[in-house]
Amino acid sequence: MGIFSNILAKLGFGDEKKEVAAEAAPAAVEAPAAAAPVAISAVDVVARLEALAAGHAEKLNWKTSIVDLMKLLGLDSSLAARKELASELGCPAEKMGDSAQMNMWLHKTVLQKLADNGGNIPAELL
Repeated sequence: MGIFSNILAKLGFGDEKKEVAAEAAPAAVEAPAAAAPVAISAVDVVARLEALAAGHAEKLNWKTSIVDLMKLLGLDSSLAARKELASELGCPAEKMGDSAQMNMWLHKTVLQKLADNGGNIPAELL
């Protein structure tokens, strides 16, 4: 499992799919043709992160810092871990050599990927 998968899991992505699958399974056994797709609600990423931040000992600025975002989620935020995440997400080579540029790219890309996966991310954070 990659680092981004860990981020998704920490924010609750996939939880509803598991619940929907569990609820749909008995119906599918009784009438497979009658199984209808179920809408999955968006994950309110901001609300979940704000709740985590409220209970965190440090004041973390997850809205602008990938390091703080990773710390808030209880993930390794070391340079090595961030480089691994950047590689996983396809960071351009020219940004990988400059940690500040990589961090800015990484923060924006993580938030965009969360939105792409059904996360409710406000436009001002993208």
